[in-house]
Amino acid sequence: MKNYNFKINGKDYSVSIDQVEGRNASVTVNGVSYQVELDGEAPAAPVQVSAEPSPAPVAAPAASPVPSGPGAVVRSPLPGVIISIDVKEGQAVKKGQKVAVLEAMKMENEIQADADGTVIAILVQKGDSVLEGADIIKLG
Repeated sequence: MKNYNFKINGKDYSVSIDQVEGRNASVTVNGVSYQVELDGEAPAAPVQVSAEPSPAPVAAPAASPVPSGPGAVVRSPLPGVIISIDVKEGQAVKKGQKVAVLEAMKMENEIQADADGTVIAILVQKGDSVLEGADIIKLG
């Protein structure tokens, strides 16, 4: 297990990389566990985490931007907990349709599809903690 401490925009983050298997990793950020998928090919050596701070968060609307067309992904607009998934795999969805609800800062935020499509995969479950920008649903 690797432990890292980051200060991003004045806020301290304690990050532990618990396990890496192929392209999937188990990490803990400030005591909250996450399952993450690594970009690109699986690392052959231990994962190196950049200490570069990410850009300052910007207030995000409840619906996250999704590229239209095949392979569109609905992403979490902010960190929080998934409290409901309102679609099923294979279901057709229209732009603006509620696909999930995220609880963040004690508020419920509807996450809406930003494009028409069919649900190819649901990548989270009710009760999952997600970070801002985490993939929630894949549309095709």
